[in-house]
Amino acid sequence: MATRVIIGLILLSAIVLAVAPDAIPGNALSILLVLLGLAYAYVAIDAEDATAYLVVAVAVGAAADSDVLNTIPAIGMYLDGILGGLSTALYASVATIAAIRLTNRLKG
Repeated sequence: MATRVIIGLILLSAIVLAVAPDAIPGNALSILLVLLGLAYAYVAIDAEDATAYLVVAVAVGAAADSDVLNTIPAIGMYLDGILGGLSTALYASVATIAAIRLTNRLKG
């Protein structure tokens, strides 16, 4: 149920952002989309599924590179820094997953 609510909010926010980008000031919709995307990853993705994990790593990296959280007054730069560190850790684990999967395929 939580995943459906999050997906509905993502869809609604994306539509409002596309139709009327200046309807809510301060990039609030962009921030909301990033936060909803992270919440969806937390709720819907199984940690044991390597493909889903790789997708989450790419999504977190994209959110960190967009610097959208930096627009939140007073704490935005810290949140961007946290997200940047998290994406670095996720990318490191992606490299490990790729190496393990490659080694397993070479072994047969």
